[in-house]
Amino acid sequence: MRLTKLKLAGFKSFVDPTQVSLPGQLVGVVGPNGCGKSNIMDAVRWVLGESKASELRGESMMDVIFNGSTNRKPVSRASVELIFDNSLGRALGQWSQYAELSVKRVLTRSGQSDYFINNLKVRRKDITDLFLGTGLGPRAYAIIGQGMISRIIEAKPDDLRVFLEEAAGVTRYKERRKETNGRLEDTRENLLRVEDIREELGHQIARLESQAEVARRYHALNEQLVQKQQLLWLLKKREAEAERQRLALDVERATTELEAQSAALRETETQAEATREAHFAAGDALHNAQSGMYAANAEVARLEAEIRHRRESRSQLEARLVQLEDELARWTQNAEKLAEDRERWEEQQEVTRLRVDEAEERLHAQMNLAPQVEEDHAQALD
Repeated sequence: MRLTKLKLAGFKSFVDPTQVSLPGQLVGVVGPNGCGKSNIMDAVRWVLGESKASELRGESMMDVIFNGSTNRKPVSRASVELIFDNSLGRALGQWSQYAELSVKRVLTRSGQSDYFINNLKVRRKDITDLFLGTGLGPRAYAIIGQGMISRIIEAKPDDLRVFLEEAAGVTRYKERRKETNGRLEDTRENLLRVEDIREELGHQIARLESQAEVARRYHALNEQLVQKQQLLWLLKKREAEAERQRLALDVERATTELEAQSAALRETETQAEATREAHFAAGDALHNAQSGMYAANAEVARLEAEIRHRRESRSQLEARLVQLEDELARWTQNAEKLAEDRERWEEQQEVTRLRVDEAEERLHAQMNLAPQVEEDHAQALD
């Protein structure tokens, strides 16, 4: 694979989207101090998975995002993309079918870091596996920056061995062997845990067998309980059916009694209506008697006015008036009794009528006697 393009946006001093083309096998980046040459090397290390901020000449990983200047505002994300020519199919695995490979890393100020291969989101480990044995990597020998030559020369044997193995292309296999050994070790530990689990399960089996026996007894007793409950429900159902029939008979008898009571009520209402009509008739008769009584009272008043001037017959007339008042009180009492006792009204009404007729006869007699009294009074005055 050969690197053909480098795209940067928001990474350190490359605030605007910048594309660096690498058309040949040998490409040089020259410029004065502070122009950003080292930032290009940092960008390559960063996109290949560098996670140590000090290797990128910063205090934290957020320092790779453009933090603003006098004339520019800070940006919210940094991205670097490497484009490789894979026309020879040197890439291993699923990426060998692509003629061009794009490796991209994006970091936001919220701390989210994402890796992409051909715009497919991948893990950091996938980026590392892609370049194993090629000499490329965040700290591989193929990226030669400031101090790299002196670091190789002054490297310890173990560090120099890493560079040689990377150049020989055995790093991939060593990494795979390391992963395989790790998996074997994990498998051994898992086997030990499986043995412990088997022993624990052996202890649990005996306990579960006793629990299973208890469960079997429980199920048997539960079946008996269900059967007895069903029998109990059947008995209650039959009792409820008998009670329902009994209540149905009671309802039927009550309905018959209600109809009989309704008929009696209608008959009573008929009698009450007849009694009410008789009451109204008695009331009319009472009103008529009261009218006669009022007429008699008027006549008595007239007689009292006429005999007031007759001294001689005053005592006799006053006694007669007292008698008439007593009779009037008796008539009033009779009228009240008629209102309270409707059944005796007709007899009392007849008696009252006779008394009223007698009173009228006496009044007429007195009226006939009045001229004679006046004549005698006049002769006495003469």
